[in-house]
Amino acid sequence: MTQDTTNPPAIGRFCHGEVLDILAASRPAGIKACAEVVLDDLGDVSVLTNRTGLAMLPFVDTVRNTNFHLGEVLVAEAHIRIPEHDIEGYGAVVGRDLEHAMAMAVIDAAIAAGHETSRILQFLESEQKHQNERETVRLKKVEATRVEMETF
Repeated sequence: MTQDTTNPPAIGRFCHGEVLDILAASRPAGIKACAEVVLDDLGDVSVLTNRTGLAMLPFVDTVRNTNFHLGEVLVAEAHIRIPEHDIEGYGAVVGRDLEHAMAMAVIDAAIAAGHETSRILQFLESEQKHQNERETVRLKKVEATRVEMETF
């Protein structure tokens, strides 16, 4: 994962896009537990959207540098409002885990409100470390299948 230098940090060293990437790929049990703790004294929550549906998956053809839709993916999304802080939070994950999407929205709103930032930052750093380790293992498995070919 690369550091985004075009957007200011939303929390700690993470910009908003990085936060959403980490939360969407986080382990469901961990994010749900973190959101439960954050939710305790965040205030009343109004659920604006909580649903599953199909979304088009955009992709870039790197040869021609053109955008196209790779296909449809099932996503769960949640959109909430915290009237007390006049903020909103959004979460979307691949699959049908609405609780994961809702936990993501709660944490997104808590970051915007500046609520429980040390707990959330600790969770983000822990999840990013876990995701980087998982990616390293996956890349080592891919590297083992690499074939060198010569063309004449």
